[in-house]
Amino acid sequence: MDFHDLIDGLSDGAVVTDPDLLASYRQDWARDPDAGTPLAVVRATSTDDVARTLKWAHDRRIPVVPRGAGSGLSGGATAVDGGLVLCTERMRAITVDPVTRTAVAQPGLLNAEVKKAVAEHGLWYPPDPSSFEICSIGGNAATNAGGLCCVKYGVTTDYVLGMEVVLADGTVVRLGGPRLKDSAGLSLTKLFVGSEGTLGVITELTLRLLPAQPPQHTVVATFASLTDATAAILAITGELRPSMLEFMDSVSINAVEDELRMGLDRKAAALLVARSDAPGEFAGREAAIMVAACEKAGATEVFQTADAEEGEAFAAARRFAIPAVEKLGSLLLEDVGVPLPRLGDLVTGVAAIAEHNQVTVSVIAHAGDGNTHPLIVHDPADAAMTERAHQAFGEIMDLAIALGGTITGEHGVGRLKKAWLPDQLGPDVMALTHRIKDALDPHGILNPGAVL
Repeated sequence: MDFHDLIDGLSDGAVVTDPDLLASYRQDWARDPDAGTPLAVVRATSTDDVARTLKWAHDRRIPVVPRGAGSGLSGGATAVDGGLVLCTERMRAITVDPVTRTAVAQPGLLNAEVKKAVAEHGLWYPPDPSSFEICSIGGNAATNAGGLCCVKYGVTTDYVLGMEVVLADGTVVRLGGPRLKDSAGLSLTKLFVGSEGTLGVITELTLRLLPAQPPQHTVVATFASLTDATAAILAITGELRPSMLEFMDSVSINAVEDELRMGLDRKAAALLVARSDAPGEFAGREAAIMVAACEKAGATEVFQTADAEEGEAFAAARRFAIPAVEKLGSLLLEDVGVPLPRLGDLVTGVAAIAEHNQVTVSVIAHAGDGNTHPLIVHDPADAAMTERAHQAFGEIMDLAIALGGTITGEHGVGRLKKAWLPDQLGPDVMALTHRIKDALDPHGILNPGAVL
């Protein structure tokens, strides 16, 4: 295909057609085996680049897959044959306004870079996916990403006040802005957060910021059974809202210990990492409540510290769980969630599914908000094991739906989970979703095959 009329309107070097480079943009971290090969990759440096690319593709009915850092876990940035990959990784500007406590950021900035930029003004951007050092802020908005502190502080949508977004036909619209209260018109900003690039391409975000997070007290507890650990989680959340409440099972504990050599209890069935950032002496009081809850639930060991470095070491261990488990084999990653009272049923149910299908499933979780990450380990060279792994993948999502939960708490539906979306939403909501998609993208060029 002749790209000269596209290339002429874009920034220098924006269009990439080299086959070796194209290969590196075919998949995100989910490594979808059905990924196609794009005609080209457009590495935009401005909103104008994005708008010109979408108008060009819209006029020719060429599919476009938006992409950020490529760290997604549900196949949302999987390339399609004969399409374009529109990457925003080179859009990296940010300005911070300490007076309004807002930042205006382009989508290619990493989450960690946004945090660092606002911290220079004594401010804090709370959403913190475990992959915060490698995931982009645009991708966070596209999937409505969460993270470890979201049990208290909320997810990405709670911090997006406005955005600039380019629609499928190249139209540029600005939604919301640096206003903490704004009820003018429909809540369109919320519509695009979490839409996974199916409705438009976000080229700028106005983010709400908070004062710097207070010092934290950390509580670490180990348990001999999953039941005891989930009992402690419910006891803690029934008393207070921690700033972090994370769960690791025995597989992830041992996988992390293999790599980090922290002295974690290899015999434990579960480990909790909890934190309080309540002001002043109240953090210590909340930590004491969490210690008591763990002890009452039958914890085999409980450790408490106000030392920031010690506490961060355990948070880092939790963040490292997915890469550590991945060393055991290929992973099918999930992020199913349930209402907190059903968390124990989900965790024990996943264990039963793993046993029935004869596969290893490690469960880590943002336990305080009921969002779990079952990690299904398999050997792709073993066809029978791979089939059992995929069977377990589906059964876990079926279980979450049956428990009144969701097939995705923060990673997005992408392509890997879309078959289960109708079971969760039902026909009426699916029909409404299709009507919205058709209205904004009548030719279906934006991220075809994802979500719907």
